[in-house]
Amino acid sequence: MSAALARLRRWPWIWSFVGAALVWLGAIEFTGGYGAGGMLTAALSLAVFTVIVGVGQMFVITLGPGNIDLSLPANIGLASAVAMKTMGGEDSLVALGLAAALGCGLAVGVVNYALIRALRIPPIIATLSASFVIQSVDISYGRGLQIKPPPGFADFTNIQFAGVPLLAILVLAFAIAAGVVLHRTVYGRSVLAIGQNIRAARFAGVMVEPIRFATYALCGVLGGLDGALLAGYFRGANVDIGNEYLLASIAVVVIGGTSVAGGKANLPGVWGAALFLVLLQTMLNTFGVSAGLRLVLTGAVIIGVIVAAGGEARGR
Repeated sequence: MSAALARLRRWPWIWSFVGAALVWLGAIEFTGGYGAGGMLTAALSLAVFTVIVGVGQMFVITLGPGNIDLSLPANIGLASAVAMKTMGGEDSLVALGLAAALGCGLAVGVVNYALIRALRIPPIIATLSASFVIQSVDISYGRGLQIKPPPGFADFTNIQFAGVPLLAILVLAFAIAAGVVLHRTVYGRSVLAIGQNIRAARFAGVMVEPIRFATYALCGVLGGLDGALLAGYFRGANVDIGNEYLLASIAVVVIGGTSVAGGKANLPGVWGAALFLVLLQTMLNTFGVSAGLRLVLTGAVIIGVIVAAGGEARGR
């Protein structure tokens, strides 16, 4: 028994998957088993978008206390508009549109770091301020944009194999690759070292600022990619298309077992937490719970996880 508990402490991401399974079973019980498979397919389809931005946010938060990217919703909205306008509804321009969205996200990440580094202001203030500017650009650029995605691109974002979305398979492969980068490369280990103790990392020869720059740029690029894929999945760009991903990107990081104090990342937990949140919202929708109460419950879950993690740290 003690050995099992010790293993669970080493693998905190298991709890996010356990929570997702319990929520799914609760929803099935309420519906009498109707639509169980469809619920899982829908959860996988929607979870991939949260996982993409969640991985970027996880790398940023792992840099240490105060590091966070609050510009993701505005980044996603602008990138979706840039991608759709560049593609112009033509399948032959899909690659160019994706490149434009990635470039847009990269520019956002670079601006975020520039504000943090040049103005010496906390990341939470810098990225929040940047989000207002990005949102203003998005409104002037994308407001009223009625360009549909190319048919081939829209179909690609909705392909399924035996009820499993193709995007889910691709994002799972991406998450595995991100895990390798985090734990098996100089860059990933540098991110963890900076989060554990930034002064010690400097003394150890870690190039702190280049690593921070690369991390905020990575988060921006993933936000841009998410915007393009969301526009394809939902059949068009929207200024507000990324709004829900501010809370979601932070929630999956915290619920998934990544330390908000930095220096400890948990990539499998991002997937489990994303499925948990999507299934929780599905269950609450099934129960007829209002949107406001859904946000309250999601916030309560995040607070509970942070308190539990803090208690565990104090115990150690």
